Amino acid sequence: MATATSIRPATVAAAAALARIYNFYIANTVVTFEETPVSAADMAARLAATAALQLPWLVADSPGGVRGYAYAGRWKDRSAYHRSVEIAVYLDSAFTGRGLGTQLYAALFESLRHTDVHVAIGGIALPNDASIALHEKFGMRRIGQFSEVGYKLGRWVDVGYWQCVLPARAEPAR
Repeated sequence: MATATSIRPATVAAAAALARIYNFYIANTVVTFEETPVSAADMAARLAATAALQLPWLVADSPGGVRGYAYAGRWKDRSAYHRSVEIAVYLDSAFTGRGLGTQLYAALFESLRHTDVHVAIGGIALPNDASIALHEKFGMRRIGQFSEVGYKLGRWVDVGYWQCVLPARAEPAR
């Protein structure tokens, strides 16, 4: 029997669940290049920073709690990059392969359509066929690859970048 999942904006109340989900990837994968576990306070600070930029951070909730999240963050600090974001999605490791990543990205892209964001960029530690398929499902195309830019879990890791230009937002009627 399928359980209902809802997608909603993240709040500080979800910070511990976000940290739990992300810490799995820190400890066990090369999906993120962070190597030190994060606390709920760390995640709360990241949520606040994202909110200050007026960018979306969404969670997938089911009756058992938060099962995943997706967000858009600053691509680079230089001011001319202000309309470009880097996007990411992380799922509870017990809930992968169930379409939650697709649901989260669909909601994230819909949220971005209501902002002044022009380009969304996704960085993917390679190889990662599932993440590549997810990004390409949303019209993102591969734009480049950096070889051996990260060293984690005893190996060098390549990172590929995917991007898409978002449809122009309709101007308000005058």
